[in-house]
Amino acid sequence: MRIEYDIKLGFKDVMIRPKRSTLKSRSEVNLEREFKFLHSPVVWRGIPIMAANMDTVGTFMMAQALSEKNLFTAIHKHYSMADWSVFLSNLPQGAENNIAVSTGTSLTDSKKLAKVFEINPNLKFICIDVANGYSEHFAHFVKQTRELYPEKVIIAGNVVTGEMVEELLLSGADIVKVGIGPGSVCTTRVKTGVGYPQLSAIIECADAAHGLGGQIISDGGCTSPGDIAKAFGAGADFVMLGGMLAGHDESGGEMIEKNGKPFRKFYGMSSSTAMEKHVGGVADYRASEGKTVEVAYKGPVEGTLQDILGGLRSTCTYVGASRLKELTKRTTFIRVNEQENRVYDS
Repeated sequence: MRIEYDIKLGFKDVMIRPKRSTLKSRSEVNLEREFKFLHSPVVWRGIPIMAANMDTVGTFMMAQALSEKNLFTAIHKHYSMADWSVFLSNLPQGAENNIAVSTGTSLTDSKKLAKVFEINPNLKFICIDVANGYSEHFAHFVKQTRELYPEKVIIAGNVVTGEMVEELLLSGADIVKVGIGPGSVCTTRVKTGVGYPQLSAIIECADAAHGLGGQIISDGGCTSPGDIAKAFGAGADFVMLGGMLAGHDESGGEMIEKNGKPFRKFYGMSSSTAMEKHVGGVADYRASEGKTVEVAYKGPVEGTLQDILGGLRSTCTYVGASRLKELTKRTTFIRVNEQENRVYDS
């Protein structure tokens, strides 16, 4: 046993200090980025905000809505091949640049992944997603996937420490997904005692990834546009959202009514709800590590996207970053004990 005494920080522990700026308007800020990858020859251009690969967020409808804005969606892995066939046959031209096909590490998952690429070989992104990216088996699976798909961009996760980011990149990943426990419907930290404050995880993992020429995704913990800005400021190349994109027309999730008001169900992918739906229940050797909640119905996702992108542009004007790429270099975090005045919170 050992203890690390360095303080680790989450989004609520800091704010971004403003700096002098020559920008006259938020409209002058360019949020698009261009990425070249460590292993894949693909070049990607777009706004690096992603819908999480949850079946109440990362849906085909969400992918269509986000792709129109040049944002990204990691499609959840529970769609049938029939669903994929219908979606890909109606896919707008260029939309394959903004979606990832998610997969687990089982043989069944691998076969399904291959079948999806048979339908549309132009799909470019694979998201290999497990709750615990620290197993030797996972790194080996990433290596195997790289050998099978040398041209694809491989996203792998989740981890929270620099040494494992390096391990996954060297095993064949292009982008590593960072986050254990910060999600709004994740209970891993409560059930296991394991986790890492998200802001510090981003800072440390981005440093490790960029040293090797890879990228990271900050996955989880964002509750507001300001948190997304902090994630980018800390060094994240992409930011993945779950709860912030839940509850919309495009999100999926059962619609219910409470006290005459509409809600949508939203749950973690390690919750008992998800496991009962997709694998017949919680196995007798494990516990549920997610919760199920009702999110107030929010209508079309377009309004939320405007709020997010507008907030991010405003952050950039406060620190003088004309491009999202410049935000990290222009960010100075200050430690705080409070974030906002809540006198009128209900």
